[in-house]
Amino acid sequence: MIMAAGKGTRMMPLTATRPKPLVAVAGTTLLDHVLDLLANAGVGRIVANVHYLPEQIEAHLAGEDRFQIAISDERELLRDTGGGLVQALPLILDDPFFCINADNWFTWRGANPLVRLAEAWDPAKMDVLMLVVPHARAHNTKGIGDFDLGDDGRLSREGPKRPRGHDWTGVQLLSKHMIVDPPEDVFSTNVFWDRAIAAGRCFGLVHEGEWFDVGYPEAIGLTEAALASAQTADG
Repeated sequence: MIMAAGKGTRMMPLTATRPKPLVAVAGTTLLDHVLDLLANAGVGRIVANVHYLPEQIEAHLAGEDRFQIAISDERELLRDTGGGLVQALPLILDDPFFCINADNWFTWRGANPLVRLAEAWDPAKMDVLMLVVPHARAHNTKGIGDFDLGDDGRLSREGPKRPRGHDWTGVQLLSKHMIVDPPEDVFSTNVFWDRAIAAGRCFGLVHEGEWFDVGYPEAIGLTEAALASAQTADG
């Protein structure tokens, strides 16, 4: 599932006339960056939710011939990430399934990170497997870290807000059976994460590459400069 419904408020004014997933970094839209990752990993079917300027997302996806595509329509009510998952669940055929935000940019070394997540998945002990990055490699972020990563691979974030060692990349593998008992129509995936953390079933896999927060306008140029510098260094 691709989370593509948000209003992109932090990205204004770039999102005044286009949805955030269609903002470009180095000539490629955020949505196409995600689609390329999915295609490279062998994913053949995607679900995307839409709300803000939905016709643009639908038109962009209509040009895709690499996937079977289903749309989860949130035109009448933007349900946030948790509510979006609940509404889209009947359209999601696989279990577990990938869920990806269309507001980040990353490079990788070696295996595709989605392939790594799939290979690391253990249904006996996991409901959530997040791709996380050490805070030092969370470029452009304005946060202080999202999770602590234990030696056993479990994620936690107990206690008051404080600096944490790892940031979520916006990429995760989820079990369908955890998408139950929604507290209301509009709510965050944090509800499901907190349940999984409490049960000891929320795990993290460290991303092998660089990750960039591109959720606000200034971050686009910063990311493009970093990518250009890395390309020059690689020859």
